[in-house]
Amino acid sequence: MLSVDALLERAQAAPEPAPVSAVGVRHSAADNAARCTELIAAGEDSAESWRFGILQTLDDYTSTLRRGGPALAARVFEREPQRTGSVDVDAAFAALADFLSERDGWTAPQWAADPTRKARQWFPAVPSIFRAEAQAVSPRAFRHRGIFITGSSLSRA
Repeated sequence: MLSVDALLERAQAAPEPAPVSAVGVRHSAADNAARCTELIAAGEDSAESWRFGILQTLDDYTSTLRRGGPALAARVFEREPQRTGSVDVDAAFAALADFLSERDGWTAPQWAADPTRKARQWFPAVPSIFRAEAQAVSPRAFRHRGIFITGSSLSRA
């Protein structure tokens, strides 16, 4: 029987599994934007769409990235998300695509550069006491579109 330390060493020494793209993209930003449209039409606020639409898209992207690498993950943003009824949420979908493309080395889709996908000044899921921090640390892709987030806003468990 191996010790915990030996098991950890063995796991760390094992090569990373090769990405497998045979499954394709399961969920896309466009799918999540359609759901956001329904939420907003039902009276939910933009913060709910941030949680469901943007963070869900980030989770979908991360899962696809792990499974198939950056080229497959970029396809999460291939289809342009429909307008949701919230300028803030529409801007956030573009910001997320831009941010992830820059981080992971793929070309952002053309729709993400649409200048109408810009919020006036939105602090999704950022309490007022952290707004100055959000303005200082928000990634370029979000800040450029009027969205201010903290370093933990895109952190996922």
